[in-house]
Amino acid sequence: MSDHPTVAVIGAGFSGLLTALRLLLAPEGPRVVLLEKGPRFGRGAAYSTANPNHLLNVRATNMSALVEQPSHFLDWLGQAGVAAPDRVFVTRDRYGQYLQSLLREATADTASGRLTLEHDGVVDVTRAGDQWRVRLAMGREILADAVVLALGNLPPTPLEGMDPALLTSERYVADPWAWRGLGGAAPGEVLLIGAGLTAVDVALSINEAQPNTRMLALSRHGLSPRSHGETLPATAGAGAPTGSPLAVLVEVRRRAQVDWRGAIDSLRPHVQAIWRGWSLKERRQFLRHLQVWWNICRHRLAPEVAGQVENFRQTGLFTVRAGRIRSLTLQPDGVDVVWTPRGGTGPQTRRVGQVINCTGPRGDMAQSGDPLIAGLLRAGLVRPDACSLGVDVDARSRVLGASGEANDSLFAVGPLTRGQFYEITSVPDIRLQAADCADSILNMLAVKSRAAGEGPGGMSSAERLADDLAAFIEDSIAELDVELGSLKFARRVRSAWELRGRRAALGEIALWLDERRTRTTPRL
Repeated sequence: MSDHPTVAVIGAGFSGLLTALRLLLAPEGPRVVLLEKGPRFGRGAAYSTANPNHLLNVRATNMSALVEQPSHFLDWLGQAGVAAPDRVFVTRDRYGQYLQSLLREATADTASGRLTLEHDGVVDVTRAGDQWRVRLAMGREILADAVVLALGNLPPTPLEGMDPALLTSERYVADPWAWRGLGGAAPGEVLLIGAGLTAVDVALSINEAQPNTRMLALSRHGLSPRSHGETLPATAGAGAPTGSPLAVLVEVRRRAQVDWRGAIDSLRPHVQAIWRGWSLKERRQFLRHLQVWWNICRHRLAPEVAGQVENFRQTGLFTVRAGRIRSLTLQPDGVDVVWTPRGGTGPQTRRVGQVINCTGPRGDMAQSGDPLIAGLLRAGLVRPDACSLGVDVDARSRVLGASGEANDSLFAVGPLTRGQFYEITSVPDIRLQAADCADSILNMLAVKSRAAGEGPGGMSSAERLADDLAAFIEDSIAELDVELGSLKFARRVRSAWELRGRRAALGEIALWLDERRTRTTPRL
Protein backbone atom coordinates (compact mmCIF):
# COMPACT_ATOMS: atom_id res chain seq x y z
CA MET A 1 0.00 0.00 0.00
CA SER A 2 2.91 2.37 0.61
CA ASP A 3 3.83 2.19 -3.09
CA HIS A 4 0.56 3.83 -4.04
CA PRO A 5 0.14 7.62 -4.05
CA THR A 6 -2.76 8.90 -1.95
CA VAL A 7 -5.79 10.87 -3.08
CA ALA A 8 -7.95 12.49 -0.38
CA VAL A 9 -11.59 12.94 -1.41
CA ILE A 10 -13.32 15.35 0.97
CA GLY A 11 -17.04 14.59 1.04
CA ALA A 12 -18.71 11.21 0.52
CA GLY A 13 -21.96 12.27 -1.06
CA PHE A 14 -22.73 11.36 -4.67
CA SER A 15 -19.95 13.39 -6.33
CA GLY A 16 -17.25 12.35 -3.84
CA LEU A 17 -18.27 8.71 -3.82
CA LEU A 18 -18.33 8.49 -7.63
CA THR A 19 -14.91 10.13 -7.94
CA ALA A 20 -13.46 7.71 -5.39
CA LEU A 21 -14.99 4.70 -7.17
CA ARG A 22 -13.59 5.84 -10.52
CA LEU A 23 -10.11 6.10 -9.02
CA LEU A 24 -10.44 2.61 -7.54
CA LEU A 25 -11.36 1.15 -10.93
CA ALA A 26 -7.82 1.79 -12.18
CA PRO A 27 -5.92 -1.51 -11.62
CA GLU A 28 -2.72 0.20 -10.45
CA GLY A 29 -4.42 3.35 -9.22
CA PRO A 30 -3.87 5.34 -6.04
CA ARG A 31 -4.88 4.73 -2.48
CA VAL A 32 -8.11 6.67 -1.81
CA VAL A 33 -9.03 8.22 1.53
CA LEU A 34 -12.74 9.10 1.51
CA LEU A 35 -13.62 11.60 4.25
CA GLU A 36 -17.14 12.31 5.48
CA LYS A 37 -18.30 14.38 8.46
CA GLY A 38 -21.99 13.48 8.06
CA PRO A 39 -23.71 10.49 9.64
CA ARG A 40 -23.44 8.12 6.64
CA PHE A 41 -21.09 7.55 3.73
CA GLY A 42 -22.53 7.58 0.22
CA ARG A 43 -25.74 9.42 1.04
CA GLY A 44 -25.09 13.15 1.17
CA ALA A 45 -27.98 15.52 1.89
CA ALA A 46 -30.00 14.51 -1.18
CA TYR A 47 -30.26 10.80 -0.41
CA SER A 48 -30.24 10.77 3.40
CA THR A 49 -33.99 11.22 3.73
CA ALA A 50 -36.09 8.23 4.78
CA ASN A 51 -39.39 9.95 3.93
CA PRO A 52 -41.23 7.70 1.42
CA ASN A 53 -42.76 10.81 -0.18
CA HIS A 54 -39.35 12.16 -1.18
CA LEU A 55 -38.95 10.80 -4.71
CA LEU A 56 -36.26 11.28 -7.32
CA ASN A 57 -37.30 14.06 -9.68
CA VAL A 58 -36.32 11.98 -12.73
CA ARG A 59 -37.21 8.46 -13.79
CA ALA A 60 -34.83 5.67 -12.87
CA THR A 61 -33.82 5.12 -16.50
CA ASN A 62 -30.89 7.54 -16.53
CA MET A 63 -29.76 7.21 -12.91
CA SER A 64 -26.95 4.69 -13.27
CA ALA A 65 -23.87 5.75 -11.33
CA LEU A 66 -21.61 4.09 -13.89
CA VAL A 67 -20.97 5.77 -17.25
CA GLU A 68 -20.14 2.54 -19.03
CA GLN A 69 -23.19 0.66 -17.66
CA PRO A 70 -26.26 2.84 -18.35
CA SER A 71 -28.69 0.18 -17.12
CA HIS A 72 -26.81 -0.55 -13.89
CA PHE A 73 -29.37 1.11 -11.60
CA LEU A 74 -32.29 -0.47 -13.47
CA ASP A 75 -30.66 -3.88 -13.10
CA TRP A 76 -30.13 -3.23 -9.40
CA LEU A 77 -33.80 -2.26 -8.99
CA GLY A 78 -34.89 -5.36 -10.89
CA GLN A 79 -32.86 -7.56 -8.58
CA ALA A 80 -34.54 -5.81 -5.64
CA GLY A 81 -37.95 -6.78 -7.03
CA VAL A 82 -39.09 -3.38 -8.34
CA ALA A 83 -41.61 -3.85 -11.15
CA ALA A 84 -41.13 -1.87 -14.39
CA PRO A 85 -38.15 0.06 -12.95
CA ASP A 86 -37.65 2.04 -16.18
CA ARG A 87 -40.96 3.87 -15.67
CA VAL A 88 -40.97 4.64 -11.96
CA PHE A 89 -39.78 7.51 -9.80
CA VAL A 90 -38.17 5.69 -6.88
CA THR A 91 -37.60 7.13 -3.44
CA ARG A 92 -34.40 9.01 -2.73
CA ASP A 93 -33.83 6.62 0.16
CA ARG A 94 -33.82 3.74 -2.34
CA TYR A 95 -31.24 5.53 -4.44
CA GLY A 96 -29.14 6.11 -1.33
CA GLN A 97 -29.25 2.36 -0.71
CA TYR A 98 -28.00 1.83 -4.25
CA LEU A 99 -25.05 4.16 -3.71
CA GLN A 100 -24.17 2.47 -0.45
CA SER A 101 -24.24 -0.90 -2.19
CA LEU A 102 -21.55 0.40 -4.55
CA LEU A 103 -19.52 1.53 -1.55
CA ARG A 104 -19.90 -1.89 0.10
CA GLU A 105 -18.64 -3.57 -3.05
CA ALA A 106 -15.60 -1.28 -3.07
CA THR A 107 -14.80 -1.86 0.61
CA ALA A 108 -15.21 -5.62 0.15
CA ASP A 109 -12.23 -5.59 -2.20
CA THR A 110 -9.79 -6.10 0.66
CA ALA A 111 -7.13 -7.54 -1.63
CA SER A 112 -5.99 -4.12 -2.78
CA GLY A 113 -6.49 -2.33 0.53
CA ARG A 114 -6.68 0.93 -1.41
CA LEU A 115 -9.84 2.43 0.09
CA THR A 116 -9.90 4.01 3.56
CA LEU A 117 -13.04 5.55 5.06
CA GLU A 118 -12.46 8.39 7.52
CA HIS A 119 -15.52 9.50 9.51
CA ASP A 120 -14.32 13.00 10.36
CA GLY A 121 -14.56 16.57 9.14
CA VAL A 122 -11.75 18.43 7.38
CA VAL A 123 -10.86 21.84 8.79
CA ASP A 124 -7.80 22.74 6.72
CA VAL A 125 -5.83 21.78 3.60
CA THR A 126 -2.34 23.22 3.15
CA ARG A 127 0.70 22.63 0.96
CA ALA A 128 3.40 20.26 2.22
CA GLY A 129 6.10 20.32 -0.46
CA ASP A 130 4.64 18.61 -3.52
CA GLN A 131 1.92 17.03 -1.35
CA TRP A 132 -1.07 18.24 0.64
CA ARG A 133 -1.54 18.17 4.40
CA VAL A 134 -5.20 17.47 5.24
CA ARG A 135 -6.03 18.35 8.86
CA LEU A 136 -9.05 16.68 10.43
CA ALA A 137 -11.43 18.05 13.05
CA MET A 138 -10.24 15.47 15.60
CA GLY A 139 -6.65 16.70 15.20
CA ARG A 140 -5.10 14.03 13.00
CA GLU A 141 -3.38 14.81 9.68
CA ILE A 142 -3.24 12.98 6.34
CA LEU A 143 -0.64 13.53 3.63
CA ALA A 144 -2.06 13.28 0.12
CA ASP A 145 -0.66 13.60 -3.40
CA ALA A 146 -3.97 15.00 -4.68
CA VAL A 147 -7.10 16.41 -3.04
CA VAL A 148 -10.66 16.45 -4.36
CA LEU A 149 -13.18 18.90 -2.87
CA ALA A 150 -16.59 17.20 -3.07
CA LEU A 151 -18.39 19.37 -0.54
CA GLY A 152 -21.83 19.26 -2.14
CA ASN A 153 -24.15 22.24 -1.80
CA LEU A 154 -23.17 24.99 0.60
CA PRO A 155 -25.82 25.94 3.21
CA PRO A 156 -28.48 28.52 2.27
CA THR A 157 -27.64 32.21 2.44
CA PRO A 158 -28.77 33.92 5.70
CA LEU A 159 -31.97 35.92 5.30
CA GLU A 160 -31.94 39.71 5.26
CA GLY A 161 -33.77 41.69 7.91
CA MET A 162 -33.62 38.91 10.49
CA ASP A 163 -33.88 39.59 14.20
CA PRO A 164 -30.60 38.31 15.76
CA ALA A 165 -32.62 36.64 18.52
CA LEU A 166 -34.43 34.56 15.91
CA LEU A 167 -31.18 32.98 14.71
CA THR A 168 -30.82 30.96 17.92
CA SER A 169 -34.53 30.24 18.35
CA GLU A 170 -36.20 26.93 17.48
CA ARG A 171 -38.67 29.00 15.50
CA TYR A 172 -36.07 29.49 12.77
CA VAL A 173 -34.55 26.58 10.80
CA ALA A 174 -31.47 27.57 8.77
CA ASP A 175 -30.93 24.10 7.32
CA PRO A 176 -34.20 22.74 5.85
CA TRP A 177 -32.92 19.16 6.09
CA ALA A 178 -32.46 19.59 9.83
CA TRP A 179 -36.15 20.41 10.49
CA ARG A 180 -37.50 18.40 13.44
CA GLY A 181 -40.72 20.20 14.30
CA LEU A 182 -41.32 22.78 17.03
CA GLY A 183 -41.08 20.81 20.25
CA GLY A 184 -44.21 20.95 22.40
CA ALA A 185 -45.40 24.37 21.21
CA ALA A 186 -48.30 24.71 18.81
CA PRO A 187 -46.64 25.20 15.43
CA GLY A 188 -49.14 27.57 13.82
CA GLU A 189 -48.56 28.45 10.18
CA VAL A 190 -45.09 27.63 8.83
CA LEU A 191 -43.34 30.08 6.51
CA LEU A 192 -41.11 28.53 3.85
CA ILE A 193 -38.69 31.03 2.35
CA GLY A 194 -38.45 29.75 -1.22
CA ALA A 195 -40.88 27.79 -3.40
CA GLY A 196 -38.62 25.37 -5.29
CA LEU A 197 -37.84 21.68 -4.90
CA THR A 198 -36.47 22.14 -1.37
CA ALA A 199 -39.69 23.83 -0.24
CA VAL A 200 -41.73 20.98 -1.73
CA ASP A 201 -39.65 18.40 0.14
CA VAL A 202 -40.04 20.30 3.40
CA ALA A 203 -43.80 20.63 2.83
CA LEU A 204 -44.06 16.86 2.41
CA SER A 205 -42.07 16.31 5.62
CA ILE A 206 -44.21 18.78 7.59
CA ASN A 207 -47.45 17.21 6.38
CA GLU A 208 -46.27 13.75 7.36
CA ALA A 209 -45.06 14.79 10.84
CA GLN A 210 -47.74 17.43 11.57
CA PRO A 211 -50.81 16.78 9.37
CA ASN A 212 -53.06 19.74 8.56
CA THR A 213 -50.33 22.31 9.27
CA ARG A 214 -50.78 25.34 7.01
CA MET A 215 -47.73 26.41 5.01
CA LEU A 216 -46.93 29.60 3.13
CA ALA A 217 -44.12 29.43 0.53
CA LEU A 218 -42.78 32.90 -0.21
CA SER A 219 -40.32 33.60 -3.03
CA ARG A 220 -39.47 36.60 -5.18
CA HIS A 221 -41.27 35.25 -8.25
CA GLY A 222 -43.81 32.92 -6.64
CA LEU A 223 -43.04 30.13 -9.12
CA SER A 224 -43.18 26.42 -8.31
CA PRO A 225 -41.60 23.43 -10.08
CA ARG A 226 -43.60 21.93 -12.92
CA SER A 227 -44.55 18.28 -13.18
CA HIS A 228 -43.10 15.52 -15.34
CA GLY A 229 -45.16 14.16 -18.20
CA GLU A 230 -44.73 12.38 -21.49
CA THR A 231 -42.15 13.90 -23.86
CA LEU A 232 -42.58 13.84 -27.63
CA PRO A 233 -39.52 12.40 -29.42
CA ALA A 234 -39.53 15.10 -32.11
CA THR A 235 -38.26 17.82 -29.78
CA ALA A 236 -36.31 15.55 -27.44
CA GLY A 237 -33.86 14.76 -30.25
CA ALA A 238 -33.35 18.33 -31.51
CA GLY A 239 -29.89 19.87 -31.81
CA ALA A 240 -28.17 22.54 -29.75
CA PRO A 241 -29.40 26.15 -30.05
CA THR A 242 -26.70 28.78 -30.39
CA GLY A 243 -26.23 32.46 -29.64
CA SER A 244 -27.02 34.71 -26.71
CA PRO A 245 -29.43 33.82 -23.88
CA LEU A 246 -32.14 35.71 -25.78
CA ALA A 247 -31.45 33.74 -28.97
CA VAL A 248 -31.58 30.46 -27.05
CA LEU A 249 -34.84 31.54 -25.40
CA VAL A 250 -36.41 32.32 -28.78
CA GLU A 251 -35.44 28.88 -30.09
CA VAL A 252 -36.73 27.11 -26.98
CA ARG A 253 -40.05 28.94 -27.25
CA ARG A 254 -40.33 27.83 -30.87
CA ARG A 255 -39.78 24.21 -29.88
CA ALA A 256 -42.14 24.55 -26.90
CA GLN A 257 -45.06 25.16 -29.26
CA VAL A 258 -44.95 21.42 -29.91
CA ASP A 259 -43.98 20.16 -26.46
CA TRP A 260 -42.49 22.35 -23.72
CA ARG A 261 -41.06 19.42 -21.78
CA GLY A 262 -39.37 18.09 -24.90
CA ALA A 263 -38.06 21.58 -25.67
CA ILE A 264 -36.38 21.75 -22.26
CA ASP A 265 -35.09 18.19 -22.45
CA SER A 266 -33.62 18.83 -25.90
CA LEU A 267 -31.19 21.28 -24.26
CA ARG A 268 -29.97 18.83 -21.63
CA PRO A 269 -27.02 17.36 -23.59
CA HIS A 270 -25.89 20.86 -24.60
CA VAL A 271 -26.32 23.00 -21.47
CA GLN A 272 -22.67 22.93 -20.43
CA ALA A 273 -21.46 23.79 -23.94
CA ILE A 274 -24.01 26.63 -24.19
CA TRP A 275 -22.93 27.98 -20.78
CA ARG A 276 -19.23 27.86 -21.66
CA GLY A 277 -19.94 29.60 -24.96
CA TRP A 278 -21.56 32.61 -23.29
CA SER A 279 -19.61 35.66 -22.19
CA LEU A 280 -19.58 36.65 -18.52
CA LYS A 281 -22.13 39.34 -19.27
CA GLU A 282 -24.43 36.83 -20.97
CA ARG A 283 -24.10 34.36 -18.09
CA ARG A 284 -25.11 37.06 -15.62
CA GLN A 285 -28.06 38.03 -17.82
CA PHE A 286 -29.23 34.43 -17.79
CA LEU A 287 -28.85 34.15 -14.01
CA ARG A 288 -30.78 37.34 -13.41
CA HIS A 289 -33.64 36.96 -15.88
CA LEU A 290 -33.99 33.33 -16.98
CA GLN A 291 -32.57 31.03 -14.33
CA VAL A 292 -35.76 30.87 -12.27
CA TRP A 293 -37.75 29.80 -15.35
CA TRP A 294 -35.13 27.24 -16.31
CA ASN A 295 -35.19 25.77 -12.80
CA ILE A 296 -38.94 25.24 -12.57
CA CYS A 297 -39.15 23.70 -16.05
CA ARG A 298 -35.92 21.70 -16.00
CA HIS A 299 -36.06 20.36 -12.42
CA ARG A 300 -39.55 18.92 -12.45
CA LEU A 301 -41.57 17.00 -9.87
CA ALA A 302 -42.47 13.33 -10.03
CA PRO A 303 -46.17 13.11 -10.98
CA GLU A 304 -47.04 11.55 -7.60
CA VAL A 305 -45.38 14.44 -5.76
CA ALA A 306 -47.01 17.03 -8.02
CA GLY A 307 -50.37 15.44 -7.21
CA GLN A 308 -49.75 15.71 -3.46
CA VAL A 309 -48.71 19.36 -3.76
CA GLU A 310 -51.82 20.16 -5.79
CA ASN A 311 -53.95 18.48 -3.13
CA PHE A 312 -52.27 20.64 -0.47
CA ARG A 313 -53.13 23.71 -2.54
CA GLN A 314 -56.76 22.71 -3.07
CA THR A 315 -57.29 22.10 0.65
CA GLY A 316 -55.62 25.37 1.63
CA LEU A 317 -52.65 23.75 3.38
CA PHE A 318 -50.03 25.04 0.93
CA THR A 319 -50.00 28.54 -0.54
CA VAL A 320 -47.38 30.12 -2.78
CA ARG A 321 -46.91 33.88 -2.90
CA ALA A 322 -44.50 36.21 -4.70
CA GLY A 323 -42.80 38.89 -2.64
CA ARG A 324 -39.75 40.05 -0.74
CA ILE A 325 -39.03 39.68 2.98
CA ARG A 326 -38.43 42.97 4.78
CA SER A 327 -38.01 41.77 8.35
CA LEU A 328 -38.40 38.72 10.61
CA THR A 329 -38.91 39.48 14.30
CA LEU A 330 -39.14 36.94 17.11
CA GLN A 331 -42.21 37.20 19.36
CA PRO A 332 -43.16 35.13 22.43
CA ASP A 333 -45.72 33.12 20.45
CA GLY A 334 -44.26 33.20 16.94
CA VAL A 335 -42.47 35.27 14.32
CA ASP A 336 -43.70 38.53 12.79
CA VAL A 337 -43.02 38.58 9.06
CA VAL A 338 -43.05 41.88 7.18
CA TRP A 339 -43.04 41.37 3.43
CA THR A 340 -43.88 43.27 0.27
CA PRO A 341 -45.94 41.41 -2.34
CA ARG A 342 -44.54 41.45 -5.87
CA GLY A 343 -46.13 44.37 -7.66
CA GLY A 344 -47.70 45.56 -4.39
CA THR A 345 -47.74 49.11 -3.09
CA GLY A 346 -46.91 48.50 0.55
CA PRO A 347 -45.69 45.96 3.11
CA GLN A 348 -47.86 43.35 4.80
CA THR A 349 -47.43 41.76 8.23
CA ARG A 350 -48.15 38.15 9.12
CA ARG A 351 -47.48 36.10 12.24
CA VAL A 352 -46.24 32.54 11.73
CA GLY A 353 -45.19 29.78 14.09
CA GLN A 354 -41.93 28.88 12.41
CA VAL A 355 -39.66 30.01 9.55
CA ILE A 356 -37.67 27.54 7.41
CA ASN A 357 -34.99 28.73 5.00
CA CYS A 358 -35.61 26.91 1.69
CA THR A 359 -33.82 29.40 -0.57
CA GLY A 360 -31.42 26.79 -1.90
CA PRO A 361 -27.65 26.45 -1.76
CA ARG A 362 -25.34 29.38 -1.15
CA GLY A 363 -23.07 30.28 -4.04
CA ASP A 364 -20.83 33.01 -2.66
CA MET A 365 -17.91 31.22 -1.01
CA ALA A 366 -16.71 34.43 0.63
CA GLN A 367 -19.77 34.30 2.93
CA SER A 368 -19.31 30.66 3.88
CA GLY A 369 -18.65 29.93 7.53
CA ASP A 370 -16.97 26.62 6.69
CA PRO A 371 -13.41 26.70 8.15
CA LEU A 372 -12.04 24.62 5.27
CA ILE A 373 -13.33 27.01 2.61
CA ALA A 374 -12.29 30.06 4.64
CA GLY A 375 -8.75 28.69 5.02
CA LEU A 376 -8.40 27.85 1.32
CA LEU A 377 -9.56 31.36 0.41
CA ARG A 378 -7.14 33.02 2.84
CA ALA A 379 -4.25 30.98 1.46
CA GLY A 380 -5.15 31.89 -2.13
CA LEU A 381 -5.50 28.22 -3.04
CA VAL A 382 -9.06 28.73 -4.31
CA ARG A 383 -11.08 31.66 -5.56
CA PRO A 384 -14.80 32.21 -6.23
CA ASP A 385 -15.91 31.94 -9.83
CA ALA A 386 -16.91 35.13 -11.64
CA CYS A 387 -20.65 34.52 -11.13
CA SER A 388 -20.28 33.62 -7.43
CA LEU A 389 -21.80 30.18 -7.94
CA GLY A 390 -18.98 28.30 -6.21
CA VAL A 391 -15.28 27.61 -6.60
CA ASP A 392 -13.47 28.52 -9.82
CA VAL A 393 -12.21 25.48 -11.76
CA ASP A 394 -11.03 24.77 -15.29
CA ALA A 395 -12.61 22.32 -17.73
CA ARG A 396 -10.69 19.45 -16.12
CA SER A 397 -12.10 20.32 -12.66
CA ARG A 398 -8.70 21.61 -11.48
CA VAL A 399 -9.13 24.37 -8.89
CA LEU A 400 -7.92 27.84 -9.87
CA GLY A 401 -6.04 29.78 -7.21
CA ALA A 402 -6.10 33.51 -6.54
CA SER A 403 -3.59 34.03 -9.36
CA GLY A 404 -5.88 32.35 -11.87
CA GLU A 405 -3.51 29.41 -12.40
CA ALA A 406 -4.82 25.86 -12.18
CA ASN A 407 -3.34 23.57 -9.57
CA ASP A 408 -2.67 20.17 -11.10
CA SER A 409 -3.31 18.26 -7.84
CA LEU A 410 -6.26 20.13 -6.29
CA PHE A 411 -9.67 19.37 -7.80
CA ALA A 412 -13.34 20.06 -7.14
CA VAL A 413 -16.41 18.14 -8.30
CA GLY A 414 -20.17 18.44 -8.00
CA PRO A 415 -22.37 21.49 -7.31
CA LEU A 416 -19.37 23.46 -6.08
CA THR A 417 -18.23 23.78 -9.73
CA ARG A 418 -21.36 25.35 -11.19
CA GLY A 419 -19.41 28.41 -12.34
CA GLN A 420 -17.59 26.29 -14.94
CA PHE A 421 -20.28 23.77 -15.87
CA TYR A 422 -23.55 25.31 -14.58
CA GLU A 423 -25.61 22.11 -14.96
CA ILE A 424 -23.71 19.95 -12.50
CA THR A 425 -26.25 18.91 -9.88
CA SER A 426 -27.86 15.89 -11.56
CA VAL A 427 -26.60 12.30 -11.69
CA PRO A 428 -25.87 12.14 -15.47
CA ASP A 429 -23.71 15.28 -15.31
CA ILE A 430 -21.84 14.44 -12.11
CA ARG A 431 -21.04 10.87 -13.15
CA LEU A 432 -19.33 12.22 -16.30
CA GLN A 433 -17.45 14.85 -14.32
CA ALA A 434 -16.35 12.27 -11.77
CA ALA A 435 -15.00 10.02 -14.53
CA ASP A 436 -13.17 12.92 -16.22
CA CYS A 437 -11.78 14.20 -12.93
CA ALA A 438 -10.50 10.73 -12.01
CA ASP A 439 -8.88 10.44 -15.45
CA SER A 440 -7.11 13.78 -14.92
CA ILE A 441 -5.86 12.69 -11.49
CA LEU A 442 -4.58 9.36 -12.82
CA ASN A 443 -2.77 11.08 -15.70
CA MET A 444 -1.22 13.65 -13.35
CA LEU A 445 -0.01 10.91 -10.98
CA ALA A 446 1.40 8.89 -13.89
CA VAL A 447 3.40 11.89 -15.14
CA LYS A 448 4.75 12.56 -11.63
CA SER A 449 5.67 8.91 -11.22
CA ARG A 450 7.61 8.83 -14.49
CA ALA A 451 9.39 12.07 -13.64
CA ALA A 452 10.37 10.73 -10.21
CA GLY A 453 11.76 7.51 -11.69
CA GLU A 454 13.97 9.09 -14.32
CA GLY A 455 16.90 9.93 -12.06
CA PRO A 456 19.64 12.45 -12.87
CA GLY A 457 19.44 11.93 -16.62
CA GLY A 458 15.93 13.34 -16.87
CA MET A 459 13.50 12.67 -19.70
CA SER A 460 14.54 12.17 -23.29
CA SER A 461 13.48 14.80 -25.81
CA ALA A 462 10.89 12.39 -27.23
CA GLU A 463 9.41 11.73 -23.79
CA ARG A 464 9.36 15.46 -23.01
CA LEU A 465 7.58 16.13 -26.31
CA ALA A 466 5.08 13.39 -25.52
CA ASP A 467 4.39 14.91 -22.09
CA ASP A 468 3.95 18.39 -23.60
CA LEU A 469 1.58 16.97 -26.21
CA ALA A 470 -0.33 15.07 -23.52
CA ALA A 471 -0.77 18.28 -21.52
CA PHE A 472 -1.93 20.10 -24.66
CA ILE A 473 -4.51 17.38 -25.35
CA GLU A 474 -5.82 17.61 -21.79
CA ASP A 475 -6.07 21.41 -21.93
CA SER A 476 -7.74 21.34 -25.36
CA ILE A 477 -10.40 18.76 -24.58
CA ALA A 478 -12.97 21.31 -23.37
CA GLU A 479 -12.54 23.55 -26.42
CA LEU A 480 -12.96 20.56 -28.69
CA ASP A 481 -16.10 19.62 -26.80
CA VAL A 482 -17.54 23.11 -27.36
CA GLU A 483 -16.72 22.97 -31.05
CA LEU A 484 -18.20 19.52 -31.54
CA GLY A 485 -21.16 20.03 -29.23
CA SER A 486 -20.69 16.73 -27.41
CA LEU A 487 -18.37 14.75 -25.18
CA LYS A 488 -17.99 11.87 -27.64
CA PHE A 489 -14.63 12.88 -29.11
CA ALA A 490 -13.12 13.83 -25.75
CA ARG A 491 -14.16 10.59 -24.13
CA ARG A 492 -12.95 8.60 -27.17
CA VAL A 493 -9.49 10.14 -26.85
CA ARG A 494 -9.33 9.69 -23.09
CA SER A 495 -10.55 6.10 -23.31
CA ALA A 496 -7.88 5.29 -25.87
CA TRP A 497 -5.28 7.03 -23.72
CA GLU A 498 -6.20 5.15 -20.55
CA LEU A 499 -6.68 1.71 -22.13
CA ARG A 500 -4.12 1.64 -24.95
CA GLY A 501 -1.66 4.45 -24.28
CA ARG A 502 -0.68 7.77 -25.87
CA ARG A 503 -0.05 6.37 -29.33
CA ALA A 504 -3.66 5.18 -29.53
CA ALA A 505 -4.91 8.57 -28.29
CA LEU A 506 -2.85 10.37 -30.94
CA GLY A 507 -4.29 7.97 -33.51
CA GLU A 508 -7.81 9.02 -32.51
CA ILE A 509 -6.84 12.67 -32.92
CA ALA A 510 -5.28 12.00 -36.33
CA LEU A 511 -8.48 10.23 -37.40
CA TRP A 512 -10.55 13.19 -36.24
CA LEU A 513 -8.32 15.63 -38.15
CA ASP A 514 -8.66 13.52 -41.30
CA GLU A 515 -12.44 13.58 -40.90
CA ARG A 516 -12.43 17.36 -40.50
CA ARG A 517 -10.14 17.76 -43.51
CA THR A 518 -12.47 15.63 -45.60
CA ARG A 519 -15.51 17.66 -44.53
CA THR A 520 -13.90 21.06 -45.10
CA THR A 521 -11.95 20.42 -48.36
CA PRO A 522 -13.91 22.04 -51.23
CA ARG A 523 -14.92 19.83 -54.13
CA LEU A 524 -13.08 20.46 -57.41
